[in-house]
Amino acid sequence: MTKSRELTDTGWNLDNSYARLPKTLFTRLNPTPVPSPQMIVLNHPLAKSLGLNIQGLQSKDGVAVFAGNQVPEGALPLAQAYAGHQFGHFSLLGDGRALLLGEQFTPQGERLDIVLKGSGRTPYSRHGDGRATLGPMLREYIISEAMNALGIATTRSLAVVSTGESVIRETSLSGAILTRVAASHLRVGTFQYVAKWGSVEELGALADYALKRHFPEVEAAESRYLALLQRVIKSQAELIAKWQLVGFIHGVMNTDNMTISGETIDYGPCAFMDDYDPTTVFSSIDHQGRYAYGNQPSIGSWNLARFAETLLPLLHVDQVRAIEQAQDALRGFSKVYYQNWLAGMRAKLGLFNEEIEDQSLIDELLKMMQTYHADYTNTFRALTSEAPKNTDLLSSTEFTQWHKRWRARLGRQQETEDSSQQLMRTSNPAIIPRNHRVEEALDAAVEQGDYSVMKRLLDVLANPYNYSLKQADYCIVPEQSDSPYQTFCGT
Repeated sequence: MTKSRELTDTGWNLDNSYARLPKTLFTRLNPTPVPSPQMIVLNHPLAKSLGLNIQGLQSKDGVAVFAGNQVPEGALPLAQAYAGHQFGHFSLLGDGRALLLGEQFTPQGERLDIVLKGSGRTPYSRHGDGRATLGPMLREYIISEAMNALGIATTRSLAVVSTGESVIRETSLSGAILTRVAASHLRVGTFQYVAKWGSVEELGALADYALKRHFPEVEAAESRYLALLQRVIKSQAELIAKWQLVGFIHGVMNTDNMTISGETIDYGPCAFMDDYDPTTVFSSIDHQGRYAYGNQPSIGSWNLARFAETLLPLLHVDQVRAIEQAQDALRGFSKVYYQNWLAGMRAKLGLFNEEIEDQSLIDELLKMMQTYHADYTNTFRALTSEAPKNTDLLSSTEFTQWHKRWRARLGRQQETEDSSQQLMRTSNPAIIPRNHRVEEALDAAVEQGDYSVMKRLLDVLANPYNYSLKQADYCIVPEQSDSPYQTFCGT
């Protein structure tokens, strides 16, 4: 393991504030080198925003950093320890195949984590090999960048490199490493780990760090730990509302996959819903539907309750009073979530003002969409279009009656029809990463070494609200299959 060349070659400007936290929170170690890394995809816009030099990143030394064969100047690689409720069951976890290189200071003054995913075994790997495979890493790259383009808070993908080695899963697969960028990798599970195995002092240090890093406006408040809880509740309520509004299903909402920053993290068994159905599940291991689309808000609330439990020793010396404060804060989740979801649904329907009957108008549309197995994204896209294509739903008597109600509702607001349509165009994506399109891109890349399909997909996903002819083919719903689409926890 060697240090990379001078900082100015690539622009790395790393700090290591997490490494200054109590040592129980992490283990210091370097990535495990790989035999022959090659750059597969580099996120040029993200790299520039990080203050990195594109040419330097694409050089042999630059690729070596992404592969874990070299450590950039200023990095102190470490694996983070955390715990988590996985499908409701509490477990000791940690970075089993990921390493935090450090935190990049951007030209805009941001501090962002730089993590290698698939960089080798760590003390938290359990029986895993610490490696990742090409398909799932490209999948995370595609979906995380699509989420960012949709305006949803998310970790992002800077690069994917192949490693030149095989990784054994059910078969032999091509190895790869993804470089993930995040506001931080602090999780609800990080707090659960310290609350279970650490001291109150260590818990306080972690909470102070989270406040300083993500909510500095309240770190000096008298009740700063209550403020921390309230801020995390608010950010997660806003995030999950945005998931619901675009039909995104995370698939594995374990507490270790809920960030303190409010960013979406972990793109393993996630997918976007086609036909509207609140019971939709894609994850191959979610046999009970715990993380179904319609359950995501309640699961978010449940996860936040686990977060609140970890903070009880910091909220008040009197445990009864601490529990009361936590419960009061948690009651705010449903209100914030509903306000954000309802405001988002109004925008999707072109509504600027509020009327009491808006909820029933929305509920009726969603019920019809479920009855007629209507595509979620394309139904709203059709409402936004001046010449919507005919479907079973749109040609039904029920929809005709609903459409009259909706048009009357639009007519009761001061804004013009053009303004409403513009609001709808900016609130309803014309395109999402359709599951069959993602699979098509991954098959071409992994099986044939053809990355052009993925590149074309990324190009159209970069502008989901464009409503351009270029996107038309990517809006087509796949034919019904005899077997339901499944996703797997490969990332």
